[in-house]
Amino acid sequence: MHNEVFERARLARDARFDGHFFVGVRTTGIYCRPVCPAVAPRRENVEFFPSAAAAGEAGFRPCLRCRPECAPGTPAWAGTSTTVRRGLRLIDGGALDNDNVETLAGRLGVTSRHLRRLFTAHVGASPLAVAHTRRLHFAKRLIDDTALPMQHIATAAGYGSVRRFNDAFRKTYGRAPRDLRRLHGGNGRAPDDAALRLRLPYRAPFRFADLLAFHAARATPGVEAVSGDSYRRVLAVNGAECRLTVRAADDGFVSLTLHGVPAEHLFDVVQRTRDVFDLDAPTDDIRKTLSADPRLKRLLRRQPGVRVPGAWDGFELAVRAILGQQVSVRAATTLAGRLVACYGTPLAAPADGLTHRFPRPERLLRARFNNIGLVRARADTLRRLAAAVVTGDVHFDPLQDLDDFRRALTAIRGIGAWTAEYVMMRALKHPDALPAADLGLLKALDPDERVTPAALAACAEAWRPWRAYAAVLLWGDTGAGG
Repeated sequence: MHNEVFERARLARDARFDGHFFVGVRTTGIYCRPVCPAVAPRRENVEFFPSAAAAGEAGFRPCLRCRPECAPGTPAWAGTSTTVRRGLRLIDGGALDNDNVETLAGRLGVTSRHLRRLFTAHVGASPLAVAHTRRLHFAKRLIDDTALPMQHIATAAGYGSVRRFNDAFRKTYGRAPRDLRRLHGGNGRAPDDAALRLRLPYRAPFRFADLLAFHAARATPGVEAVSGDSYRRVLAVNGAECRLTVRAADDGFVSLTLHGVPAEHLFDVVQRTRDVFDLDAPTDDIRKTLSADPRLKRLLRRQPGVRVPGAWDGFELAVRAILGQQVSVRAATTLAGRLVACYGTPLAAPADGLTHRFPRPERLLRARFNNIGLVRARADTLRRLAAAVVTGDVHFDPLQDLDDFRRALTAIRGIGAWTAEYVMMRALKHPDALPAADLGLLKALDPDERVTPAALAACAEAWRPWRAYAAVLLWGDTGAGG
């Protein structure tokens, strides 16, 4: 049945299926996206694969015309196995760049044999094949879209040496990386401004203006800024002072410009950008589930392709959430700016309104918070949060048990369920998190009646597993939000 659906999607070149499956062509030995513009091969000459890694493991080479590495990403939670979902997140974080499958399996609490069996069943490829495809696709994007030297690309993609990098490309593409760059028209020279520019694909529909508006209202002065059609941000990456800019690009992409990001951390920064702007959200699945509620169906018509804005740093978001307790979004943003001005790390080279890095928990552990307008209770809560993060009692690894995280965070005096769910929703990227006590959500559910958090939670059972997206829809309708 799936093959028949895939066949119709392939012949129609239906963009809604782009990234959901790949087409291997036996006569050419190439695998393509379902939207490939090449002449469609005969049905008896193709086979379908659930992932690019599965097609590669079956012996097919990536198509140089439709570029499978540019397909919209598949969200980690789209699989049917919790272990596989967590494994994919770890692999995306580079878990197999330096470790083996046995180590990965140990982190997931299963045997390596069982992990391989799960990956074969749900992804169609082994964990090593997934990691290999991830490295190759990221390197291919850098070859085509940037002028980075091959040595830097090899490092960014997680290859231990340029020789291994070249060998992998020759085996997969049948030609050397430099030949691929010449084929694409690149010249290999570094840009004059030393900026690195990438185009990041997303799954349509995508309303970049909505995300910009969300970030504009909450941008911490000195650390991030929104102006016109762009979002700017300063990051600390392995001690390095880095800046990035995100803009809307041509159809199907956003543009990411990076300054000062070390090559070995490029993949991590790109993945964090994808998470913050939720580029891989499964929009069709979300729409199908939430449209069953007439209220949300109406909102989806006005806000198609809803996204949950992520966070660059879990501690930073938790601080921002505490500052936002019982005050307006504007007031919380003002407090965040004062906190950064007093306790943030000044940039060596301020630019474009970016002046500081957000303070680390060690800096806030004994901060007095004088003269920034913060009430004593909030100041005490911030110090307790910083202490919990420094001691390791609270951390923001998205792969941790969510119930354990909720208990650890709410054990801090001054932090309740609303803050925990909000942090899970944005920093841990949990698609089913729901801050049910949020006044904006309660008001949006029924402006004329007083709705209790329990009533909202009961109503939201039908929204699972996309309750975080329902919350963003409701916030968008009222202009509220954390």
